[in-house]
Amino acid sequence: MNFNLKEIYAHMGVFALGIAWTLIAFAVASLAVFFERLFVFFRSRAASRQFAGRAGPLLAQQQHDALVKEADGNKSSHLAMMLGGGMKTFLARSRAPAGKLGPVELTRRDLVRINERITADVRRGMSVLATVGSVAPFVGLLGTVVGIIEAFAGIAKEGSGGLGAVSAGIAEALVVTALGLLVAIPAVLMFNFLSTRADALLLSLEQARSEFMDHLEDMAGDKRAVAAHGGSHGATDVVSTRTEAGDVGHA
Repeated sequence: MNFNLKEIYAHMGVFALGIAWTLIAFAVASLAVFFERLFVFFRSRAASRQFAGRAGPLLAQQQHDALVKEADGNKSSHLAMMLGGGMKTFLARSRAPAGKLGPVELTRRDLVRINERITADVRRGMSVLATVGSVAPFVGLLGTVVGIIEAFAGIAKEGSGGLGAVSAGIAEALVVTALGLLVAIPAVLMFNFLSTRADALLLSLEQARSEFMDHLEDMAGDKRAVAAHGGSHGATDVVSTRTEAGDVGHA
């Protein structure tokens, strides 16, 4: 006897229906996470490009307060989140009384914490895809095993056998397995796709963080060089003034 999907669904027992609807819920959750993450990645990429175009000249001109303001106005960019948070820390520590750790070192440590938060945000929800991809086939297999048990239990109850007696129950059970695979395979593909996107995004942020720290260290080095040069020049002026005063006294 031939069965279509509607007939198979109509003949499913309570347990098989529960398994089927659980797998459908898995599929809906996977699609929701996939499209939400795609939206976040594309939005962050576009916003980060715009922010990078504005942040570059501000850093070159050392307009750090303007950079912080620009980052605060761009909440959807992970790049703005990182550079803005790092610059806030640098400015706050630079204006605070000097401690054992300099502003650059404190900013580096704060950027590590910011990067951890960004990583968690970028990968948020991806565990759902991993869970669905690994669990859905076993859920479908559970439905298949229970369906086959029910089919053979019906044979034992009726006292009759044959392929026709068990074909309906086996068909229902195998449909649940197929449904589990149909849910799991796309979930694994979506997880791999999003993982590649997340890795690329995090790599670009890591490079931006490294370049930002190079800028801060270079700027701090320039300030120390200027201070050292200014101090030696001041000492020379003092020596020259004292020499001139001595000459005037002898005269």
